[in-house]
Amino acid sequence: MENWTGTLRLDVEERQGKTVAKNVYFQGALKVMRPIYHDNSGQACYYILNPGGGYLDGDRYKLQFSLKEQAKLTLTTQSATKVYKTPNQHAYQETEFFLKKGSYLEYIPDPLIMYRDAQYVQKNVIRMEKGATLIYSDILTPGWSPDGDQFSYDRLRLLNEIYMDDELVVYDHIKVNPAEQDMQSIGFMEGYTHLGSMFVIGEQTNAELLDKLHHLMDQNEQDYKFGLSMLSVKGFSIRVLANKTQTIERIFSECHQLISEDWFNTKPAFLRKY
Repeated sequence: MENWTGTLRLDVEERQGKTVAKNVYFQGALKVMRPIYHDNSGQACYYILNPGGGYLDGDRYKLQFSLKEQAKLTLTTQSATKVYKTPNQHAYQETEFFLKKGSYLEYIPDPLIMYRDAQYVQKNVIRMEKGATLIYSDILTPGWSPDGDQFSYDRLRLLNEIYMDDELVVYDHIKVNPAEQDMQSIGFMEGYTHLGSMFVIGEQTNAELLDKLHHLMDQNEQDYKFGLSMLSVKGFSIRVLANKTQTIERIFSECHQLISEDWFNTKPAFLRKY
């Protein structure tokens, strides 16, 4: 078995209209808090904790989450994922999700902060059955640097694979190497410093919803760029370039609220910790 800095496994199921834990296991530098229920929908919310405070040279993390039929789960983090200087070996995190038919997952971690000389690889593998629903977002933020350089980290790879009934339907691979790339050029960050990504998959997706989302993002005073793309299944992706974490958080929060109201006639819980 591989040597992991921290491991976490959480399996949830629906019991009498409420999502509860079936199995919980964690070891090393990962923990999970007791569930919170923000309303009477039965949807559980878990906060993932890293007691170490940040990812260091050679750290390796393994997370697994499983949702049984009709389970409804919100996952977030206690704070931002901070990757510090990694002079010898990159930090690595691998997360697997298993979503049964009728389950619903919101995975909304706090931003990923890359500090000077940091190297990090993150891989998410999401395996869904048709009829499951997913909302996932992430935000890449440059960490503080003494000389003010916004791209002082070394290398970053963010890999997302989404499978529907064992068929690969989304393959998203972001590779950022500031030492070798002109980060301000076309095709990279284009004058911006922060990058946000959101993936939404649900049978309720339709053209009317996409029009509403596009109008929502286009009507604001634009200190950002955005793109909205259909997926090969019932779903879409949103990409945002901006210069502030708060800008992307606001956009994703508004999109999340619109989706929740359109699909479930509910409002999502406020998850930020500040």
